[in-house]
Amino acid sequence: MSDVYTQLREHLDSLPSGFPSTESGVELRILKRLFTPDEAQLALKVTLKLESAGAIAERAGLSPEEAEVRLKQLSRKGLIFSIESPDREPRYMAAQFVVGIWEYHVNDLDSEFVRDMDEYLPYLGREAFGRIPQLRTVPVGQSIHAGLEVLPYEKAEEIVRQQSKFLVAPCICRREHHIKGAGCDKLMEACLVFGWGAEYYARNGLGRFISLEETLEIIKKAEADGLVLQPSNAQDIVNICCCCGDCCQMLLHLKRHPKPALAVSSPFIAAYDGDLCVGCEACIERCQMDALTMADGRASLNTDRCIGCGLCVSACPSGALTLARKPAELQPEIPKNQRDAFILRAQARAAARMDMDDKLRRHQRI
Repeated sequence: MSDVYTQLREHLDSLPSGFPSTESGVELRILKRLFTPDEAQLALKVTLKLESAGAIAERAGLSPEEAEVRLKQLSRKGLIFSIESPDREPRYMAAQFVVGIWEYHVNDLDSEFVRDMDEYLPYLGREAFGRIPQLRTVPVGQSIHAGLEVLPYEKAEEIVRQQSKFLVAPCICRREHHIKGAGCDKLMEACLVFGWGAEYYARNGLGRFISLEETLEIIKKAEADGLVLQPSNAQDIVNICCCCGDCCQMLLHLKRHPKPALAVSSPFIAAYDGDLCVGCEACIERCQMDALTMADGRASLNTDRCIGCGLCVSACPSGALTLARKPAELQPEIPKNQRDAFILRAQARAAARMDMDDKLRRHQRI
């Protein structure tokens, strides 16, 4: 019989974002750091369905009162998610490891934790991109020209204005890199969280509430700093990450892909008119995917590497670079809400595993 940490790894791996095993067992070291054996045992009983402590208590063999205390402790430690309000009993659900438990420990990092995560993140990165990636890319505001068709959930400012509660938290990727003596000096308070996600972050001391105006200023600052805007991959979002190619683990993994344009969830791509290029190189540094290089005194665009963030467009003084909508057959599927995103990601992972199992069976028959 497997121990509780192996069971917890399997439980987390059953969630849409995955938590794969490794030969070194680094993922088990991480779980042992975060969960006591009793906490791991209780976390096994928490699913992606929001439930009361009483409902979970039945599965865990606990009294409702004991379950309430222990589940609230798990939530405060950033090991599960909760929604709590004065007018109804708290509800609890499992937290995926990424995006989730890892980000909830932005204030608990040390060199050992960072070292283990550096070893493990490449395995998690392979789970992050598929038919329904966890994050998507929206263009920076100044890159959107008057004739470009942009849906409300594709425009950062409109996304933000639809929210009612706003919170900003430190970027765990930049903090992680700073601990290693690396990274950049870009905006540190760069993770924007909304609604019930903002309430959870505030309860756990992970960030601070801000106003709509402050949120929009952070979006503008992110564009000035050359940061890619990555909201959660749904039309109804809970967060926007302001990411750089130096630190962001999502972008670093995406950058290793031979054709990032195929792996990213983005409806746009850059278009380039070489006749208008003045060779100023302003776009080169702004591109986080190395999609732009200089050749014969002019910029050269590799559209296979473009993720449609618009950072090059907003820096181009001559109009040589613009954003264009991808053809209909290349438009990404954007789930309506987080629940739909979970379902679609789970279905995509299940289909990928079935395909892999089928390939292994065919290989064994050869």
